[in-house]
Amino acid sequence: MKKVLFAAVIILSLFLELLAPSSRAEAAFSSEKVVQEGKKYIGVHYRYGGTTPSGFDCSGFVGYTYRNATGKILPRTASGIFSTGQYVSKGSLKKGDIVFFSTIKSKRGASHTGIYIGGSKFIHASTSKGVSIDSLKTSYWRSKFIGARRL
Repeated sequence: MKKVLFAAVIILSLFLELLAPSSRAEAAFSSEKVVQEGKKYIGVHYRYGGTTPSGFDCSGFVGYTYRNATGKILPRTASGIFSTGQYVSKGSLKKGDIVFFSTIKSKRGASHTGIYIGGSKFIHASTSKGVSIDSLKTSYWRSKFIGARRL
């Protein structure tokens, strides 16, 4: 009986492994899904502390988008999110990576965040335009960029 049970467990494990997507394929799918999810909210207005489509702040937007696209729960603040994931250099950015900026002169570290969507562009919730797309190449964002993370 033990041999039959052991064989059944092995066969079931192999079967489940075949059904599960590879981590590389899953990462590519999730990254594109994150970008598509984020783009759904273009035009949503900025709301300090906002975490829903009725109004987002930057980290609320990133957290909401990631949770809906991947099921991952992120820390609530830009600085909290900055402490998660794997470091990514600016030259190695891929769609779905989270980008960080230091926008407050009196505060060191990450104070703004967004999602890289490719082509040197990112989507974020800004105080002036709400959820919108900007370029990392503009002088403002280029000078404020402090890093990126991949989840």
